Amino acid sequence: MTANDRPVRIHPTALIEADVTFGAGTAVWDNVHVRRGARLGADCIVGEKTYIAYDVRIGDRCKLNANVYVCAGVEIGTGVMIAAHTVFTNDVYPRACDPDLRELQTSAPTEATLATCVRDGATLGANCTIGPGITLGEFCMVGMGSVVTRDVPPHALVLGNPARLAGIVCRCGELVCRATAGAVPAGEHRCRCGRSVRWPQ
Repeated sequence: MTANDRPVRIHPTALIEADVTFGAGTAVWDNVHVRRGARLGADCIVGEKTYIAYDVRIGDRCKLNANVYVCAGVEIGTGVMIAAHTVFTNDVYPRACDPDLRELQTSAPTEATLATCVRDGATLGANCTIGPGITLGEFCMVGMGSVVTRDVPPHALVLGNPARLAGIVCRCGELVCRATAGAVPAGEHRCRCGRSVRWPQ
């Protein structure tokens, strides 16, 4: 565990395995479990009872609220917000045992394990489920309780189960254009903050 100019704060009940790196100013709260080889950037907040699997990469200034489950193969960019009880998945064919039910399947990555990428500035609402092998684009927003089964474009707002395009959002988080019949008009959409979003990207 390393930090440059500002201390890393780790609650005494947190379980931090070997070869984990935290950037300066990161805070890890109670009963968090971070597996070996994980890398977290500077000024992150990891909420209580969150699990971060081995070799996961998380950028600077990310917020992971309570009870977030980050499985192996997930990469999280800078400035990402992941609300409470969000769950990532990585296995296309999940089974506990082999087909003859004689022995447990390995928990290590296999050819069925797919990587997931959360790009910079994305927000995932509470109780989201993120399917395997998915990319969530820059500054996208996933509504609470959504089940994401395919890639989400940059700045897209997706809602529901399965998650579908509901509109586009600004970098500030404001909705700038609602989708009609699952589509957003192409062009430049201006936010009241003064920024604009071009759709499609």
